[in-house]
Amino acid sequence: MTTTENSNKELLPEHPARLNVATLLPDVYKAMVRLDGAARQGVDPVLLELVKIRASQINQCAFCLDMHTKDALAAGESTERIIQLSAWRESRHFYTAQEVAALELTEAITVLTDGFVPDEVFEAAAKQFEEKELAQLIASITVINAWNRFAVTGRLVPGHYTPGSLPH
Repeated sequence: MTTTENSNKELLPEHPARLNVATLLPDVYKAMVRLDGAARQGVDPVLLELVKIRASQINQCAFCLDMHTKDALAAGESTERIIQLSAWRESRHFYTAQEVAALELTEAITVLTDGFVPDEVFEAAAKQFEEKELAQLIASITVINAWNRFAVTGRLVPGHYTPGSLPH
């Protein structure tokens, strides 16, 4: 995030927030919160935060990165594993086989410009998760991508989130 300094010596974002869906469309926001809650059921909370961080890295969503790294730390995740997440392929030894499968699936679902989710990626995830758990994981990945798109488009400003203060 690029910052500029004002006359009060406070750091302000160069690009302030421009649209807040939660305020403008409260019914849409509430529906997203409900969808997020339904999607996360049965997914390990730490794994879920890793997935949300990875999707947010790919989507360059600073607001969600701020939120989900803080939530991951609050859930007991290590700083080291969060730092390594953007380079997880080169640092697989930090993650379990299940986490690697989830991260690979996250990338395949998040970056659809290459086409469908490859069979080998889906099959690797299917070996690590029971069918319903896999469906929940896919739903969670889909939801974080939607949140990222709202936040990036609205230029929501990172840095003010406190773990547990928002429903997602």
